[in-house]
Amino acid sequence: MTDAIAEEVPTLDQLDRSDRYKWVALSNTTIGTLLATVNLSIVLIALPNIFRGIGLNPLVPSNTSYLLWMLLGFMVVNAVCVVSLGRLGDMYGRVKLYNLGFAIFTAFSILLSVSWLHGASGALFLILMRVGQGVGGAFLMANSPAILTDAFPANERGLALGVNMGAAIAGQFIGLVLGGVLGPLNWRLVFVISVPIGLFGTLWGYLKLQERGTRRHDPVDWWGNLTFALGLVGVVYGITYGLLPYGGHTMGWTNPKVLGTILGGLALLVVFCVIETRVEHPMFRLPLFRIRAFSAGNAAAFLSAIGRGGIMFILIIWLQGIWLPQHGYDFARTPLWAGIYMLPLTGGVLVAGPLSGFLSDRFGPRPFATGGMVASATGFVLLEILPVDFNYLAFAGILVLLGLAMGVFVAPVQAGVMNSLPPAERGSGAGMMNTAMSTAMVLSIGVFFTLIILGLSSRLPTALYHGLVSAGVPVGPAHRVSHLPAVGSLFAAFLGYNPMQSLLGRTLAHLPHAQAAYVTGRSFFPRLISGPFDNGLREAFDFAAAACLLAAGAAWAIGQRYVHQEAPAPAVAAGSPAGDLGVARLAGEGIGGPGAGT
Repeated sequence: MTDAIAEEVPTLDQLDRSDRYKWVALSNTTIGTLLATVNLSIVLIALPNIFRGIGLNPLVPSNTSYLLWMLLGFMVVNAVCVVSLGRLGDMYGRVKLYNLGFAIFTAFSILLSVSWLHGASGALFLILMRVGQGVGGAFLMANSPAILTDAFPANERGLALGVNMGAAIAGQFIGLVLGGVLGPLNWRLVFVISVPIGLFGTLWGYLKLQERGTRRHDPVDWWGNLTFALGLVGVVYGITYGLLPYGGHTMGWTNPKVLGTILGGLALLVVFCVIETRVEHPMFRLPLFRIRAFSAGNAAAFLSAIGRGGIMFILIIWLQGIWLPQHGYDFARTPLWAGIYMLPLTGGVLVAGPLSGFLSDRFGPRPFATGGMVASATGFVLLEILPVDFNYLAFAGILVLLGLAMGVFVAPVQAGVMNSLPPAERGSGAGMMNTAMSTAMVLSIGVFFTLIILGLSSRLPTALYHGLVSAGVPVGPAHRVSHLPAVGSLFAAFLGYNPMQSLLGRTLAHLPHAQAAYVTGRSFFPRLISGPFDNGLREAFDFAAAACLLAAGAAWAIGQRYVHQEAPAPAVAAGSPAGDLGVARLAGEGIGGPGAGT
């Protein structure tokens, strides 16, 4: 179809109303987005405190699944629900569903903070409440971009979405610090903090937000919703359990259950695509991908999320398991300080997001989105050059570069996608983009953890065995510990436990005090793991850099600035996909025709 786009020209009355309302919409949706993304990461650092609070050891093999679902449950349900909820927003009102999401999020935050259960039942309760919280977050994430697109004129949407998306990325890192501060005080505070903000945001939204979008009163595509949800759940379920050991292997990728759920999930997604081409009112409007800015923007968002989605976990493990203990921090204190030492990345995002959004409104998304991904790839290459025991100033400088690069990328891409969508499709289009990013983040975590664990498994057993024996640990316990799955050491470091204390357990009581103190000291484990960890770390950074370069290519394909024109161009035949979706025209220079904006 025609790629060209004509500028939306609001009337003076529309501009006047927009100026009075748009900042209310921006401030409320930014609070909602920030709240959702803070809660995405806040439990990462507070997990040791949460599990101690309910009396459950997350490092016991039978409890590892609870640990994984506490980490990923929120993210998984967000990925599964966000498209359907965006589509429902198009049908029943985006503000109505957004406000409902705020209320749901707040209700489940309250339930999380008052949990009375302990042990496995307590962990299961928290996971289920996190899933409910994730549903509320999906309402917020699915409808925020559409509400902003409805509220802001086309020449200001980049700025608005830049503020919103900058807050979304920054929230993931702010959550790390909040979890590290609140968790040691009382694990319930990790969830309580969301309650007053949620109550305020819900009340404010119901009082001030207005329905300004175009609605489509179509019937719900139940079969599409069902096959999409089950298919995506199958894929992410398989990825999650693929990280666990199976049958003597370090990971579970050969587990028939893992392979079956992934293949079954992919098969259901294929069925979903067939259904969407046959039903009259599909949940997932595949013809939208004929809009170049939409398809290229989604591809760029997906690839960038694959490149950066798991990097937060890897950098935290690097800091907590190696660098911070080597520089005098007790293992129990490393979760909080890991979050603090990651703050330069947050600063870069907060600076670059709104600025790049503002500039992309004037010059189009292509140079900023492409440049952001090239800079991200450069940042990952620079991280690969760093030694494992790095100089923090160099590390912080690279984090600032990565934060600036992410901030430069996200706003132009989302603005380009949202501007290209017909008004009646903004909710489902935003949901499709959020699903692409959320799914890619889960996939990225699986890839990054796999690369790190494979790197550890190739060298860590030998390093651990010789290191323990040379430190006076008997051969039997040393052999047992060195052949435990590497994921145990990785999770111990990630949770702020002393890995040697967790792995050796009662064996320490039979060692002389000096030897036990040496083995559990701050330098012993980091020194042994540094070499094996470095293997997987380099491969992970190579993967991230490659994904970012592919994202840069997709971002370049977005073209110049696009804004959807609701009225079809005369040359477009009625009833054709292009005619159904309206026309995309290149803004600002009156350039039209196929291929415009290249």
